[in-house]
Amino acid sequence: MKPSKRSRGATALAAVAGVAAAAVVLSVAELIGAFFTTRATPLIALGSTFIDFTPLWMKNFAVETFGTNDKAALFVGMGVTILLLACVLGIVAYRKWALGVAGVLLMGAVIVGSVVTRASVKPVDAVPSLIGTAAGLVVLRFLITRLWRMQEWPDQAADRAAKEPERPATTRRGFFAAAGITAAASAIAATGGRMLSAARSNVAAARESLQLPAPAKAAAAVPAGVQSKAPGVTPWLTPNKDFYRIDTALSVPEINAQDWELRIHGLVEQEVRLTFQDLLDARLIESHVSLTCVSNPVGGNLAGNAKWLGMPIRDVLKMARPTQGADMVLSTSVDGFSASTPLEVLQDDRDAMLAIGMNGEPLPLEHGYPVRMVVPGLYGFVSATKWVVDLEVTRFADNKAYWTQRGWSERGPIKTMARVEVPKSFAKVPAGKVALGGTAWAQTRGITKVEVQIDNGPWTEAVLSDEASLITWRQWSLDWDATPGPHYIKVRATDGTGQVQTDKRADPVPEGASGWQSVMVTVE
Repeated sequence: MKPSKRSRGATALAAVAGVAAAAVVLSVAELIGAFFTTRATPLIALGSTFIDFTPLWMKNFAVETFGTNDKAALFVGMGVTILLLACVLGIVAYRKWALGVAGVLLMGAVIVGSVVTRASVKPVDAVPSLIGTAAGLVVLRFLITRLWRMQEWPDQAADRAAKEPERPATTRRGFFAAAGITAAASAIAATGGRMLSAARSNVAAARESLQLPAPAKAAAAVPAGVQSKAPGVTPWLTPNKDFYRIDTALSVPEINAQDWELRIHGLVEQEVRLTFQDLLDARLIESHVSLTCVSNPVGGNLAGNAKWLGMPIRDVLKMARPTQGADMVLSTSVDGFSASTPLEVLQDDRDAMLAIGMNGEPLPLEHGYPVRMVVPGLYGFVSATKWVVDLEVTRFADNKAYWTQRGWSERGPIKTMARVEVPKSFAKVPAGKVALGGTAWAQTRGITKVEVQIDNGPWTEAVLSDEASLITWRQWSLDWDATPGPHYIKVRATDGTGQVQTDKRADPVPEGASGWQSVMVTVE
């Protein structure tokens, strides 16, 4: 038996009621959450929990598909999921109120659980979610009650009107007006919460006013010819706004530099605690360092080169004096992320640092302000901890970091890689002289050769731009006499040890991608 038009209409309106109630839950929690930590808001807590429990293949798919837009994609996916769940809860509440209440309370419990299990979150930070859940339940009851009255048969409505003459009958227009007012109030509350949170935070202003000290050891002068001669190749020095961002933080942690403290402990003779002022007063070094994300696919853009300012980590470790048997430093971010870095890498002369500056200015908030780690030669997942607050000297046998627990390798040395940047894949170019160009890297080993192959022809050595150092990337260029038709361009690099980049294709998991990039172009 098909449901009546009256029944189908009621079901649709019940779904609307569920969506309106969900909007109230999130917006009220957002408004009240302005007085608590950012990680106490439902969307951030739920998203972070989702990331923690997401299967490895799905994480990889998100990064490979959406790149630095992976967080935006996650929020869109969460929004769609919440919308569908809200519709279901509204329909359930309309048909059986007790089950609807149970569903709302269950969702509230999930949200609260997600909040209180976040790093650096206190139990009191669950208050916004609790109040938001209660407010959503009240609104759901209000709208569902109006919907029940709309569905009364004439004799039921007349009987109720006789008993409650002061309460007018509910119409469809009245229901939509109530739902619309609820949605508008939710939008205002959410916007007000974000504005209030921004007004209460002075971190951005403090960063803007911070004057970085001059380094005791300035960065080496950059040769004039580091930039590729091929027009369109990425700048040798990556501007802060263009530097890739891949991390697990859904909301950028806002840490007051005056409150920041780094604890160095574990297998050490002396536990050490450093303040931000301690770093400002320390012997700072400046160095150009290229960083690469382990999720970067062959030919990908999850790599960047910047000038960093910071305190050498080896100096910090000298103060703590690691004991015999220690072989790893587990660095932890304020948001709970952790990375496992080989101890010897942090003690050698590669200038691993606790960075406070990036390209001549204080670290941008999204890149780790006030302090992050920068370690040449290792993928970021085992070295580049942002918003770092804890260094535990330990052993690989005793501890595992965030990504190691999820199947990635422990040490993560960066592989030799070259990419073609111009022309782009599937580009159409005119016949004749065509400028080819790109970037190659093998941090700590350097690049000594880049070769290009057109179709299946011989390998031709490209012109290398000047080398700034072994820990920065190196660019290349080549003039190609292009003939009409489709062509494939391959590139490979040779590092400073004489090792040629492998052609063996490997996915990013578990220790970084490998293989030769191949670009198809059409010559007209």
